[in-house]
Amino acid sequence: MVVTGRLVAVAAVAAPAVMLSAPSWAAVLAASALIFVLAVTDRLLAARSAEVMLHRPELSVLRLGTHTEVELTLTNTGARTVRGLLWDDWPDSAHATEREHRITVPPSGRIRLRTTLAPAQRGDRAAGPVTLRLWGPLGLAGHQFHRDVPARVRALPPFRSERLLAAKVKRLHHLEGRSLADVRGQGTEFDSFREYVPGDDVRTIDWRATARATDVLVRTWRPERNRQVLMLLDTGRISAGRVGAGTRLDTAIEAALLLGGLAAAGGDMVGLLAYDRAVRAEVPTGVGRGIQPKLMHALAGVTPALVDTDADGLVRAAVQRARRRSLIVWFTSLDGAAVTENLLPVLPVLAERHRVLIVSVTDPDIAAAAADRGSLPALYRAAAAESRIAEHAVLQESLRRMGIAVVAAAGADLPAALADEYLALKRSGAL
Repeated sequence: MVVTGRLVAVAAVAAPAVMLSAPSWAAVLAASALIFVLAVTDRLLAARSAEVMLHRPELSVLRLGTHTEVELTLTNTGARTVRGLLWDDWPDSAHATEREHRITVPPSGRIRLRTTLAPAQRGDRAAGPVTLRLWGPLGLAGHQFHRDVPARVRALPPFRSERLLAAKVKRLHHLEGRSLADVRGQGTEFDSFREYVPGDDVRTIDWRATARATDVLVRTWRPERNRQVLMLLDTGRISAGRVGAGTRLDTAIEAALLLGGLAAAGGDMVGLLAYDRAVRAEVPTGVGRGIQPKLMHALAGVTPALVDTDADGLVRAAVQRARRRSLIVWFTSLDGAAVTENLLPVLPVLAERHRVLIVSVTDPDIAAAAADRGSLPALYRAAAAESRIAEHAVLQESLRRMGIAVVAAAGADLPAALADEYLALKRSGAL
């Protein structure tokens, strides 16, 4: 049994009354007994816990940086009025507001209570138990109990680069020949015939079609559709590095979402694998409008693991999932040690079967340090930054000589740079 402040107030008023009117132990005991009887009676008249039904949606979804309201429905199935307080418990990271509610529900009545949530990080937050404190009609005493009402709120990646998607898709459609001349080259799909003009590759001449026509005809090509794009996210400790307000992994997720939406709009089959020493998230290769929500939900709870990534295991997992020639987009770091020890030994295996694209997030503070030479300490920092930039340039050139393309850009610029590289591959007929 719990008591309220009202019972304490009654006792505080009764004490001086007894002292002034009948100062004796008998009067004190009588007043105490009366207060006790009132409290017990009020407790017995309070609604029972079995008469209270609670319900709320099991999953609420929002994008990081926004807020949502989770509705809790309370139904009174008994013949007594439900009076009291309700606390809706959520983790502190959910930043819940309006969690305490004063309730009065008549018999067979129903109310809806709303708690506002604004998570500050990606992932799922599970609700705690709902606590109810019910008291009787006098408001002197009651009882308290907890009720588990399973619920989760999922904070999806913010995907701020979505504003770029429409323009990139328009450019992609333009490249595919919907408003531009067809692209010709090796590894593309046949589209139609046209007359030969000086400068055309003689290997594109179709002699059978020419024999049936009065002019020499050449084949025109367009970029293949339904190609496979597999994105590999390195979720090891290097992905935990801070770049701006977020981590390298946060920026990689932004870029992966934009590339996934763009590739799906172009008819390519898109898949994703997040890996460090085990598979952290996976989206099987698929095509269509539904791929982007799948990517967002799969990546919502992915966080960096403070372990070194097993590059061999990641390559094996990628090869198992990409059975035919694909574009492998590997989000990782171009730090010297990471490339020498992890990437270089395994990249030839991927490059032999697939077209590989390495995507790396650069730190804008390094570029800023290289440009600042206003003092002696700044000059030393600039020298160190220039050395780091030169090291990255050498690594990128080494990878390009192996036939592996590299996209390296600062956090905010990386999604657009990756999308432009994908469009360049489409334009050249490499995809």
